[in-house]
Amino acid sequence: MVLGVAKLICRICGAEYPPTLRNVCDKCLGAVDVIYEEPHENLKNLLSTRTARGVWRYKELLPITREEHIVDIGAGGSPLTRAEELGKRIGIRKLLIKNDTINPSFSFKDRPSSVAVSKAREFNLPAVGCASTGNLASATSAHASAANIPCIVLMPDTVELPKIRQASMYGSHIILVDGTYDDTNRLAYLLTERARIGIVNVNLRPYYVEGSKTMMFEIVEQLGWRAPENIIIPMASGALLGALHKALRELEGFNVLDDINTAFHGVQPVGCAPISDAYARNAEEVTPVRTPNTIVKSLAIGSPGDGEYALGIVRKTGGTCQAISDKDVIEAVHLLCQTTGIYAEPGGAITIAAAKKMREEGILDEGDEVVCCVTGAGYKADEFIEPRGKTYAVKPKISEVLQTLSAELPILASA
Repeated sequence: MVLGVAKLICRICGAEYPPTLRNVCDKCLGAVDVIYEEPHENLKNLLSTRTARGVWRYKELLPITREEHIVDIGAGGSPLTRAEELGKRIGIRKLLIKNDTINPSFSFKDRPSSVAVSKAREFNLPAVGCASTGNLASATSAHASAANIPCIVLMPDTVELPKIRQASMYGSHIILVDGTYDDTNRLAYLLTERARIGIVNVNLRPYYVEGSKTMMFEIVEQLGWRAPENIIIPMASGALLGALHKALRELEGFNVLDDINTAFHGVQPVGCAPISDAYARNAEEVTPVRTPNTIVKSLAIGSPGDGEYALGIVRKTGGTCQAISDKDVIEAVHLLCQTTGIYAEPGGAITIAAAKKMREEGILDEGDEVVCCVTGAGYKADEFIEPRGKTYAVKPKISEVLQTLSAELPILASA
């Protein structure tokens, strides 16, 4: 089946290009975005006939021209959960969690990776790869493995060990770089110039980011075909925030939504917050952070490629940018886990910390509807998080079990 044919348009000068392997405009070096032809059938009606969930539910608004190229291991289709107890704790009655920890490689990065590896197959590229702070490494590796395409992953050598091990499990070639993410990303760019390879977040980037917007498509459907009032999004490069905003623009352009008033709020850790710092200074330009210093390693991109683009969206939609301390992020990991049962890594739970801070500062009101994007699972980055549950060692005697528990839980002693 032939799907909608896309073209590329420069964000800055508007120059148009065919959907080839490129990531910047020849004329001004601006980023290029994928633009779609309007589906022949009403999009809302089309989706109402589908039972399949996940990224490829929205294939008419993804940049693959033939279905046989699609690499689908089940990315997307994550729940939007009402977090009542958590909402009570932080003072927001309508708090919703978009839980992308349940994806196949346990982060939202499975969404863009599914699209990018599919596009690499469509371009008949012999290998794929990525520059990653951890989650993208596993997501790209998983999809490359399913597509039987060799995968090369470049990561800073400071990435959490579970993320390195996970990416390696899929059989990828792992390059650990003695440097920052920006050093790693520079090497990935150079690799595309020296070898015939699709680096998903470099020369495949315009197609790659399209997968992320499916998170917003799902949110809109899950809310009964309306846009959320507020959404809080982790920011590293700023690409996720941009993709979610693009999703709403497309739904509006194809007459699925109208009266969109969603406020986009971005959040970064204090130790690497170039976009949030620019927002706080009311600056137009984002000043890179040369040496990130945070436990939130998945968001530690000092020179965010879509930073100014994300900053513009935040301001245009009446949102804010927040910077959160490592201490508050760790507290949010525990709070989310103990009130919702969702175990998130710091880069995912940071949106909960931001919601709490914004409520305390009066940016959010008690009655506001707030969607927090929780983007990665906790086991991937557990070296900085100490468990708060209690562990006991006993002999195999029920008397010892009861004695131990009754001391901690008096309610059992009276049973």
